[in-house]
Order: sequence, then structure tokens, then C-alpha cells
Amino acid sequence: MEQIVRTRWVVVVVATLALLGAACGGNESSSSGDGSGGDAPAFDPLQVPSEFPTITEAVAAAKEGDLVLIAPGTYAEAVDVTTPNITIRGEDRNTVILDGGFTLENGIRVLDTDGVVVENMTARNYTSNGFFWTGSDYYRGSYLTAYRNGDYGIYAFDAYHGQFDHSLGSGSPDAGFYIGECFPCDAVITDVVSEYNGLGYSGTNSGGDLYIVNSTFRNNRAGIVPNTGAYELCYPERESTIVGNTVHDNNYLDGPGIDVALLAQGNGILVPGGVRNTIERNLVFNHERTGIGLVPYPEEDANDTPPAKTEWDTPCAEVRDLEVPPIPAEDCKSLEGLLAACAVIWNPFENVVQGNVVSGSGLADLAAATIDVFGSGESVDTLGNCFSGNTFGTTAPQNLETLAPCPVGTAGSGDWNAGGLDLLTLLASSPPKPPADSYKSTPEPGPQENMPDATTTAPVKFTGPTAPDVASISVPAKPAG
Repeated sequence: MEQIVRTRWVVVVVATLALLGAACGGNESSSSGDGSGGDAPAFDPLQVPSEFPTITEAVAAAKEGDLVLIAPGTYAEAVDVTTPNITIRGEDRNTVILDGGFTLENGIRVLDTDGVVVENMTARNYTSNGFFWTGSDYYRGSYLTAYRNGDYGIYAFDAYHGQFDHSLGSGSPDAGFYIGECFPCDAVITDVVSEYNGLGYSGTNSGGDLYIVNSTFRNNRAGIVPNTGAYELCYPERESTIVGNTVHDNNYLDGPGIDVALLAQGNGILVPGGVRNTIERNLVFNHERTGIGLVPYPEEDANDTPPAKTEWDTPCAEVRDLEVPPIPAEDCKSLEGLLAACAVIWNPFENVVQGNVVSGSGLADLAAATIDVFGSGESVDTLGNCFSGNTFGTTAPQNLETLAPCPVGTAGSGDWNAGGLDLLTLLASSPPKPPADSYKSTPEPGPQENMPDATTTAPVKFTGPTAPDVASISVPAKPAG
């Protein structure tokens, strides 16, 4: 097969103007090298479709350090990436569109490959995910739009040292954004919008240097839901930092939702079985159930029982290959009328809820609860969660900040039995499961912000996220309308 010869990147206009300026004795000038004028870019992208007719072919030809630059158009492709340290970039976020036609599985999938950056494009109409990194470290997704995808929008699994920013996830039955099965994750989600999903954010068994900040979660079935479950490795979910987000109107009934999203319906920030999370300075309003709720997750047919607290600091790398024995018969319980099979209760422990502004919740602005039906001895007052300095109208139980003040371990006072949540009734009253293809008719987003200077910015190797200055983040202002 004849080898494709790559054309060099030449900016003729700039060179011509430079010659004219010299001939006419014009003013002296120096090039900035920032893409705003001056020198031609010092890189040589693989261009789609002018050099390579498909993104797949360009990615296959790429070598470490290369940029695949995609011109506007609609690309009916499912792209797998196995070359490390490359950047895949669209020239225009709104007109470079990967379209799965509701038959292809993933838009761009990065498989056990480090250093892959994807930016400034749209993925829609895939049966699984828009953008997906699995087993891949040093990943970044920026200025991405993912909508009407059948599982997740923008998704990282068993991946470390990553960042999602300036992106939109919409119309997925599971989550618009997901980071799962990592500890410590070393990951940041910032300046994103998630809407019309089952869950705005879901993070199963993830945490540790994991930041979800300065973002908007609206019109999902539930907003931000870091959760625990033995159906994935590395449990429990722990030590996520959720600060400075706007979370509102997550009561969406007309669109997609997996079973967990149906259970979580109508909640703003919900922590089912998560531990040691920090939830501070978020603006949370207009939810049918709770604004911020710390609740148990009853897992049916669980693969394992909760680990001891002494194991919470164990990195995922040390447990991924351990054999999980069957749950002993004496530990196998059931919730009659709700979960018929063997069930495990994952409780929320030692979460910190401070300085949030919460309003307009149907059941309680702030809530903490458990299901003590298995004789575990764990009750809501022994879980070690704390609440202080929040602005709110109602709590369940009543006077929650007096019952469980921060920091964790501070003695409170009052009656934990006054005004508690009836969780069994809530779990049994989740909405009906929507049709499997309901994601296909979720709203189409409007134009989104483009990456600056996408066609002239050289790729830079991604070496990991910078942790946000959490202390400097304030409660967001309420959006207009």
C-alpha cells in the first residue's frame, strides 16, 4: 500500500504579510507564538479528512506526541485508541461530530493507554458512551459535548491522574460524567455542565484526590451521586471533594435512568454508602426529595460485605487481584417486599457537609439516614457524619446540625428519632423504569463554548491535573431564571 505523505503545516498569509512588511519598511514586530499571530505553528498535525479520510486511520498512523486535527464534518465512526501520548482535537466543538447512529458502541474509547487527550468535539447517538477512558492514566477530556448516548456521556474507569473540564454531558441513562473504580484517583472535574441524564455525576468506588468543583448539575433524575457497591472493585466510595457546584432541579422524569438513578430520583447531592467525603459551599435548590442526603445503599445480590474501616485507606492497586469469597449464608439477609435476594447495606460514614446553601427540598434540605434492619448495630447516630454552617430550611432528622456538628467526632445533642426519613417507603416508591431507548429523544443541546485557538495551539503532553484551590471557592450565585 502506498504510504500517505503528510503535508506540512504552512501559514501562507502570515509569511506573505511578513515579506510585504519588510519590503515596505513597516513597523518592527515580534511574533508572540501564542496562536494570535506571528510565527506559523510549530507542529505538524495529522489532518482529517484532507490527509486521512477517517479519524480511525489518522489515530492508527499517529505516534507519541502527535496531534490528530479534525475538520468540521459528521463522522460515523467508533474510534479505539491504543497509541499513548497523543491528542485528538476537533477544529470546532459544535461542528466536528462523531455520530454513532444508535448502532455504534462508543465514540472514542481509550484502551489501557496513557496520556491520551481528547478535546473540542461532539459525540452523539452511541449505544454506550460518548468518550471513554478505561485502564488509562494521565487522561484529559476538554471542551467535549456528549449527548444522547446509551450509557455514559464522558467516562473514566480504572483510570488515574485525569481531568474533565469545559464539557457537557447530556441525555445518558447512567451518568453525564463518571469516574469509577480508582483510589486514590488524582482526578478533577471542573467547569462542566451535566443535564437530562439519569445521574449528573456518578462515581462508584472512586475517590482520593478526586475533585468535583465549579460545575452545574441540573435537570437530571439526581444530581451528584458518589456511590458504593460491590458490583465493581475497590469499595467503598471515599474521600471525594465536592465544592462550589450549582445543583438544581434534578427531578427529571421524562428521560432515561438506570435502576440506581430511579432510586436516587429527586435528590441534589446524594451519597449512597460513601465515606469521608467533603461536601462544602455548594448551591443546591429545588429537589423533590432531599437537597443533600447521606443515605445507605441496599445492594441486592452483592459480591462482598463492607470492608472494615481499617481497610478504607488501601489503594485500589492492592485489592484488584484479591479473590472475593462468597458471602457466608449467615451474613446473607433480605429486605422482604423490596429486595428478595441476598442484600448488603452500605452505610455512609464520616462525611462532612459544611457551608452549603440549600433550599426548596420536598422532604428535607439536609438529611442523614440508615436502614437498621439486619441487626448490625449501626444506626444513623453512630455513622459519624457531620453538618455545620449550612444555610437551609429543613432537616431530617430535625435539628441535624445540633445532633451531628462538625468536625467529625464532635459530640452533639438532641433526639435522633424526631423527624427522620422513612427510607423503606422512599425506596419502594421509586418511579417506573423508562423505556430503554428513552435517551434517544432527550433534548439536543445548543452551541457550546469552543476551545480557544484550536487550529493553532500545539499539543502539550498531559502530566496530570492540578488540584484546585478549594479554600478559595465560594458558594456560586444563583443562576438567572
